[in-house]
Amino acid sequence: MPAAIDVHGLTKSYGDHHAVRGVDLTVEEGEILAFLGPNGAGKTTTIEILEGFRDRTSGEVRVLGEDPETAPLSWRERIGIVLQESEPVPELTAAEAVHMQAGYYTSPRDPAATLELVGLAHSADQRTRKLSGGQKRRLDLALALVGNPSLIFLDEPTTGFDPSARRESWGMIDALRELGSTVLLTTHYMDEAEHLADRIVVIADGLIVAEGTADELAASVDAATRITWAPRPDDPRPPERLGWTSDGSGGALIETNDVLLTLHSLTSWATQMSIDLPKLNVARPSLEDVYLKLTGAPEGGDA
Repeated sequence: MPAAIDVHGLTKSYGDHHAVRGVDLTVEEGEILAFLGPNGAGKTTTIEILEGFRDRTSGEVRVLGEDPETAPLSWRERIGIVLQESEPVPELTAAEAVHMQAGYYTSPRDPAATLELVGLAHSADQRTRKLSGGQKRRLDLALALVGNPSLIFLDEPTTGFDPSARRESWGMIDALRELGSTVLLTTHYMDEAEHLADRIVVIADGLIVAEGTADELAASVDAATRITWAPRPDDPRPPERLGWTSDGSGGALIETNDVLLTLHSLTSWATQMSIDLPKLNVARPSLEDVYLKLTGAPEGGDA
């Protein structure tokens, strides 16, 4: 089965500025892939090339089997795009907006079923200007899905959502997997990427610097697990062999890649000394920790 997206040696230059410097990227059919990168990494440029909105300087690009630069209109109908910011026609109801969008396609999804899928069935007759921010984002997704696309680009789909709305949106995006859709997701929320994506690709300085699951990315940068606890003032000092240090706030910290053995040694020592380990906590490296190590930059926008 051919890949939904197949890219080799992709470059994009603007004079002396090389925004994309040789990207190789494959997204399999039915996969949800998170594409992450800091400001100026080349993420948005790459995606716009894949969507057919920007020409490349060099390289081979196939999206749903076609070159986006020369693909026919029928190819465009197979792609759905949720932009980071959009504004529906305020005078239309949600149902009217989706019906109008459906009219642009030869074989659209049923508009009512699409509204049901994104959780807007009960707001179908509401004017879009009266929809909440979360409801408007659901409408954005409905407009992208009503064409029954094989491939969906989701650009920051939950920006501005409160935690509850974000979680609800995750359920909608998970449902796309059941529809058999391929999804390329960009997000600045690391927990979102970790929850939703089958695979994560990180771009920095115009190059892919890592790809894999969250666990595979953590292993690639040798990110350590942090074991912390809060010793009491009269507790004995732990043995030096545990490699512990102060965490800077009166607590004790061990950073290790051998979690099981280290915990065994720590708890065996505590049992031998007949003491507790108050507030014992084991924190594996988060995707954000790994991301910062891979890119050396805080998460932000992209160009």
